[in-house]
Amino acid sequence: MEASMTLPDAPRIRTASSRQSEPEAAARELAAALEQPDIGLVIVFASTAFDLDRLGAALAGRFPGATLIGCSSAGEIGPDGYLDDSLSGVSIHRDDLAFEVALIEQLSQLDGPACQRTAAGLREKLRQRVPGLSGENGFALMLIDGLCAREEVVARAFHDGLGGIALLGGSAGDRLAFGQTRVMRDGRFVSDAALLLVASTPFPFRVFKTQHFVNGDERMVVTKAIPERRVVTEINGCPAAAEYASAVGIELDQLDPMIFASYPVMVRIGNADFVRSIQKVNPDGSLTFFCAIDEGIVFKVAKGVDLIDNLTGALDAVVRQIGPPVLLLGCDCILRQLEASQRGLRGRVGAILAESNAVGFSTYGEQYAGMHINQTFVGLAIGARRP
Repeated sequence: MEASMTLPDAPRIRTASSRQSEPEAAARELAAALEQPDIGLVIVFASTAFDLDRLGAALAGRFPGATLIGCSSAGEIGPDGYLDDSLSGVSIHRDDLAFEVALIEQLSQLDGPACQRTAAGLREKLRQRVPGLSGENGFALMLIDGLCAREEVVARAFHDGLGGIALLGGSAGDRLAFGQTRVMRDGRFVSDAALLLVASTPFPFRVFKTQHFVNGDERMVVTKAIPERRVVTEINGCPAAAEYASAVGIELDQLDPMIFASYPVMVRIGNADFVRSIQKVNPDGSLTFFCAIDEGIVFKVAKGVDLIDNLTGALDAVVRQIGPPVLLLGCDCILRQLEASQRGLRGRVGAILAESNAVGFSTYGEQYAGMHINQTFVGLAIGARRP
């Protein structure tokens, strides 16, 4: 196409973060670093340490001509690697990314077909501007309230409505408070909502995921659960928390987020294994999960492999495919960050992400190819134009 002859050598993308504690100061510092002519899209990830209403208003004032999206986070990723109580973001030139965006509110009152229609509508609207839109030149990003317990339904519906366009995403967090998580459109942070971006770029990109766990030997069966609340009350006919603690070889009172980060469980779906992570122990001895769980599900306590080797291997594969990324948009499970901290690897993992030009957030769950999953890193890597 003749249009490709006028492309710059690389997409015009800027990434930045701010550790200012006041919302207005953080928005001002981030905007100054992301500033470039003709910004089309800005994506931000914000700690709930901020007053998000004030932050949203400040951000909207700083990017008046751009589409502004984002969410609250359980931790941020930026040019300095893993961050806490901060604001991170990316700006993309309007000519380097064609996109359509929808914010779906009152998510709890909608069914799957309604979400599917939204995705299909965005796809068709973008196709009018990008006639050859397909899985080769298009991708989709979803951000969703991390406490809505609707990720499975919404991710599947979006996937089905996108017609072959790759989907990735993350569930908003709130620093492990599990109180309120929010997504943001044009400065307005809202709960019980999901946001879908459908986009196309002429530059090479890859959507990928990686996880550093494999199946262990300990087999467990969910014998009693409350699926709509993602709560498991019994495993192998015994109180869930006590049975899980026994399986990992610790005392019940030792269960905490660090243990859950190190010892998730895995379920087999089709020919692939997927991580199901535990959010918390409840006072009645039940377990709340980050993902859907139901009676009769069989899972095994997972065994970890080297997190660093796994991550670098995945990123090396991306470089072989598209060259060094200009942007790595990452949805990284909060339990991965907790495990990295526990093992003294947080600085190294953060440096690896920074070297790959990563911007993203620590999530309460990830979405990939229509599935809601846990304890993974799901990424969108955009490369420079090949010679």
